[in-house]
Amino acid sequence: MRLRCRLRLLWMMPFLLSLMLLAGCEKTPTGRSQLALVPEPLMARMGGDAFEQLRRRQPVTRDTTVNRRVQCVARAVVAAAEARYPAADRPEAWEVVVFEDPAPNAFALPGGRIGVHTGLLRVAETPAQLAAVIGHEVGHVLADHGNERLTQQLGIKAVLLVVGLFSEGELGQQQLMQALGLGARLGISLPFSRAHEQEADLMGLAIMAQAGFDPRQSVSLWRNMAEAGGGQPPEFLSTHPAHGSRIEALQDAMEAPLATYREAVPADCTG
Repeated sequence: MRLRCRLRLLWMMPFLLSLMLLAGCEKTPTGRSQLALVPEPLMARMGGDAFEQLRRRQPVTRDTTVNRRVQCVARAVVAAAEARYPAADRPEAWEVVVFEDPAPNAFALPGGRIGVHTGLLRVAETPAQLAAVIGHEVGHVLADHGNERLTQQLGIKAVLLVVGLFSEGELGQQQLMQALGLGARLGISLPFSRAHEQEADLMGLAIMAQAGFDPRQSVSLWRNMAEAGGGQPPEFLSTHPAHGSRIEALQDAMEAPLATYREAVPADCTG
């Protein structure tokens, strides 16, 4: 049985490698090469299922003022994102829900589901700062980062399975898989996750500027985040860039978004 499994994996490896090379020719909206193998309808369904589970577990805010502000910013950001990146695959419809949660957080799921925590509104003090967060989350969706991350995780597991089946020696199969799993996490998973965050930051800058929100407010947002949050793990062990690195990268990329913002119709979500 074990030999048959080994032979089957050996037979499949050329096919899997060919598929990965072909998929690697795809590009994100910023031009970065991307490997995303999971069918989009499946990603959207998984995103929808996860979002519904969240809705059942987490209360949704009934504050009409908060909902009106978040929905206003989200509409402007989504319209600007579709105009800025017209060639990107995008959801048929977007859904933004404000959850009652004190954590200053927001998230995006495949299929166009975006969640905003009420706690974020204590850190994102202006509509432009909120636009920086929602633009960032929309960037994740348009760049298909969820698919890329899932493809990556499945690929790492497949490689570890092959190594586990063929490994011998003093270290032993279990220890070797643990060591390679740590190496894969530090060498592959985390750097790619940081790349996703950085790409979403840059896309978010371009999107919020096109929507008529001052992109300089993104820097103010992350300064607020740094003040509100405690210590962060070392950057090389974190999926997110450290606040200082993030702010520096945003400032370095500010020239083009500022030019876009000066030509855009100012957004009005203050009411």
